[in-house]
Amino acid sequence: MVGPLPQPDFPLERPLSAYLLGRLEFDTLLALQRRLVYDITGDRDTAAVVMCDHPTSITVGREGSATHIRPNPDELSTRGWPVEWVSRGGGVMLHVPGQVACYPIFALDMLGLTVNRYVSELQELAVDLLREFGVEGTPEPDRPGVRANGRRIAHVGVAVRSWVSCFGLIVNVNPDLAPFREVRCDGDALPMTSLQRESPLRVRVSGVRQRLLELITTRFGFTRVSVFHNHPGALPRPTRHAIPHGS
Repeated sequence: MVGPLPQPDFPLERPLSAYLLGRLEFDTLLALQRRLVYDITGDRDTAAVVMCDHPTSITVGREGSATHIRPNPDELSTRGWPVEWVSRGGGVMLHVPGQVACYPIFALDMLGLTVNRYVSELQELAVDLLREFGVEGTPEPDRPGVRANGRRIAHVGVAVRSWVSCFGLIVNVNPDLAPFREVRCDGDALPMTSLQRESPLRVRVSGVRQRLLELITTRFGFTRVSVFHNHPGALPRPTRHAIPHGS
């Protein structure tokens, strides 16, 4: 198992801006992500993470194929399910309400991470998150993601430009699982499952999101987290420190 990143012998300030947003259209997320990548490319001592969910839509990554989407274009249009081809790793992903979509924008070189190690860290992060809710997850190195009881429960797909990451991790918390029978996420023949289906505990999106932020802070060694509940373009103000200094 991949453990937390080794910490230096001297104090190192690692601030993280966490944008805990509501439902975002995928195009809005892309615009926000581009802005944050630009900002962090210019100030590599900073980092950000966006957490949200999306209206029902489909994204297709570099390993994806239109053959993994059962409804034809006319049916997709009638249902209002847009399809977006994106420059990230991974295959097809169905985005629906009830997921936690987590998009870390990190300068990987400042964290001492290769791209492959970063992808492994995201998978282990998802495994740790599932364990918090009584679910045993198994990472899939060949098709990055995590399974629970034989079905995929989390998708990992990243892009890296100038050593700055974007896209990231999607975890099914309590979505309607029926639409996953019509979209082969990451090319898998089995429909995805969810935390709500697999966990013996009561699962809430807000609780999963908060615990995921805490796990990110610990795993990647951030020393200060400022939380925002508004889009950066709207001049947000931090509402609280989710993780106290020195944690």
